[in-house]
Amino acid sequence: MRRERMMQAWALLPLMMLGIGPVQAEDAVETAVRRAVEPVMAAEDIPGMSVGLLVKGAPRVFHFGRQARGGAKVTDRTLFEIGSLSKTYTGTLLGRLQAEGAIDLSASADTVMPSLKDSAIGGATLLQLLTYTAGGLPLQVPDGVSEETLPAYLKGFKPESAVGQDRLYSNVSIGLAGSLAAASAGAPFARLMEAKLLKPLTLDDTMLAVPKDRQTDYAQGYRRDNAPVRVTPGLFDAQAYGIKTTARDFLRFLAAASRPDALEPALAKGFETARSGVYRVKSMHQGFGWELYPAPATVDALMLGANPDFVLKPNSIERVEAPVTGAEVGTLSKTGSTAGFGAYALAQPERGSGIVLLANRFWPNDLRITLAHRILAEVDPAFFAKP
Repeated sequence: MRRERMMQAWALLPLMMLGIGPVQAEDAVETAVRRAVEPVMAAEDIPGMSVGLLVKGAPRVFHFGRQARGGAKVTDRTLFEIGSLSKTYTGTLLGRLQAEGAIDLSASADTVMPSLKDSAIGGATLLQLLTYTAGGLPLQVPDGVSEETLPAYLKGFKPESAVGQDRLYSNVSIGLAGSLAAASAGAPFARLMEAKLLKPLTLDDTMLAVPKDRQTDYAQGYRRDNAPVRVTPGLFDAQAYGIKTTARDFLRFLAAASRPDALEPALAKGFETARSGVYRVKSMHQGFGWELYPAPATVDALMLGANPDFVLKPNSIERVEAPVTGAEVGTLSKTGSTAGFGAYALAQPERGSGIVLLANRFWPNDLRITLAHRILAEVDPAFFAKP
């Protein structure tokens, strides 16, 4: 019913607002965003949302609704959980660590965790773990598996397919990659994230743990049944789904991906590596955290990354001989969810344009992609135009 109400509301709106060019009349851009966002929030009962736009390098942020039902308004300081969008930070960090020579992504897991010697998962490389091709590790950490029992669980893991053959999206897989990389680099993962990525980019509103003095800015999340909820820290949360941030800070992250030449060399290489294709599955190339599509990308192509048959089932990969760059992987896309939050980011770094949607309620991935497409198609029509 909510979906029907939203579609009916959208049907009343023009597909293009006359007079809107790429970041020309600011009031018109704000109106376009508002007209696209408010029907979705009403239909999906979303308490609050922040929308960050980057159009040809120019950032703008718009806020809607409340941090909590009946609470303060969403502002520039409102912190949202971004779920699996955190993986793009992890991928960029590991790209930087590799550029610095601190880690070797071609090294096998058992060289970092000797207890995995002679196990099926031990031969998987850090790169295969990072890109979900380590034999089918599960989406979530199984009940009862802790930091202490993890080595035994991994030692006994029986891959569903040969390592390197299939893609199966997994928090455990990328979480283990981040954990092993940190061990190789000789520092805790959270400390590396802070020192190597967040501080150099001045991402002061991006964090893994929300301190006491920022609790009033931390949005309250809501489950599908409207029960309040926030993410529970757990094994691999920092590497896979633990970041909290603001729309404005996420735009800074996107802007850095768009202008790596302005960064120190190792960090620039981290961003470039994160958005390079490692292998192909159907219309998507897998990057470091990012899902990559041609530029321009179609909505149908972007929907692939949100398709349950694609996310929750193994898919055979098409190997490539070298990292893929350029227009073939010029569109970056990634959804992110926790029990009470739903996020989405879409960008073309070479164009300097992108969008991030942050909401404090879980809502369907296909609506996030459709909304992002609708907004970008209005404020930056060339984003989806064929060359």
